[in-house]
Amino acid sequence: MLTIKKKDKVVVKTGKDKGKTGEVLKVFPETSRVVVSKINFIKRHARATQTQPGGITEKESPIHISNVQLICPKCNQATRVKIDRLSDGKKIRVCRKCGEMIV
Repeated sequence: MLTIKKKDKVVVKTGKDKGKTGEVLKVFPETSRVVVSKINFIKRHARATQTQPGGITEKESPIHISNVQLICPKCNQATRVKIDRLSDGKKIRVCRKCGEMIV
């Protein structure tokens, strides 16, 4: 089970965008990477086509999941995540600082 999912708020812990926060847009579990909004921008050069003009475009690039940390929605702090099981066997994420379930 991954500790970071789509639409989670995360903070970047290392790299050129250290300290910035954003929302997870996409998760790639097979390569352990996430795309975070307004983080790790790269420039791409595009040739003009019949439908869109050419030029330099900026977009978010994936960042490794170990370089981001989840922000707990209740205590609003960057925290590690603990995986617990409910009585029916379903796995849930729990904040290590406040003990609240993260949905």
